[in-house]
Amino acid sequence: MNFQKTLSDKINEIETIIESFLPEESGFTATVAKAMNYSIRAGGKRLRPMLMQETYRLFGGDEEVIRPFMAAMEMIHTHSLIHDDLPAIDNDDYRRGHLTTHKVFGEAMGILSGDALLNYAYEVMLRAANLTVHTDRVLLAMKVMAEKTGMYGMLGGQTVDVENDGKPLDRALLDYIYENKTSALIEAAMMTGAILAGAEDSEVALIEKAAKNIGIAFQIQDDVLDVISTDEELGKPVHSDEKNHKVTYVTLLGLEAASKEVKRRSDDALLVFESLKGENPFLEELIRSLINRRK
Repeated sequence: MNFQKTLSDKINEIETIIESFLPEESGFTATVAKAMNYSIRAGGKRLRPMLMQETYRLFGGDEEVIRPFMAAMEMIHTHSLIHDDLPAIDNDDYRRGHLTTHKVFGEAMGILSGDALLNYAYEVMLRAANLTVHTDRVLLAMKVMAEKTGMYGMLGGQTVDVENDGKPLDRALLDYIYENKTSALIEAAMMTGAILAGAEDSEVALIEKAAKNIGIAFQIQDDVLDVISTDEELGKPVHSDEKNHKVTYVTLLGLEAASKEVKRRSDDALLVFESLKGENPFLEELIRSLINRRK
């Protein structure tokens, strides 16, 4: 398997799926639709919908029911980025080489387009009920998506992160932020893929455990790259955590211990896949590439 070629093909497939669910830019709500679509089309790794789709395939899923959930996952993720970039939070002018949404459409439309994407994601997910006879799976998947992205998941993690910005953090609080702000969306993606494919409850629980380790390892690797990478390689300024006095795994544990934690968690995640009946070599290689990435 040529991993990079396969990865590129899968990203193109996901882009087509996402594009098919975007709102029309017409009528009195044309402006907010344009802001929503601008943000989605700004690009990205499309990691979460890819993990969702590949977990779905791991458990033998082969229906179109996964497609609305993939698009919705990227909408929820993008909503969080729009709001993170706002002046009240990170006050960023650029993301992925493009002006941020509020810089193009204004702060008010930035807020509203983020809200609209979050709500529209659930409208899109509901369309999945017409694509399968297993509507019970659709409802359970939506329940997981709601819980993992709400105040007891992603939004909760973002809230605690904002509240403690610039303050000293202990390991327990840092773990809470990482487990919710970053890991919860990856858990939602992979659990949804398993649920929609008809995985057993015990298998979904194993996927949740693996996804949690993947999510935290992914975030710790971000911490490591901020120290060891270069601006050119990373595609954004390095040493920003130090400059902003941000507590990370590296500042708490040191570079060597943080790197070891990345390896430990990634190894634990991959062990889960070895215990499952199904196989998806691409998914396992994708996880390795995320953990070992240089940008």
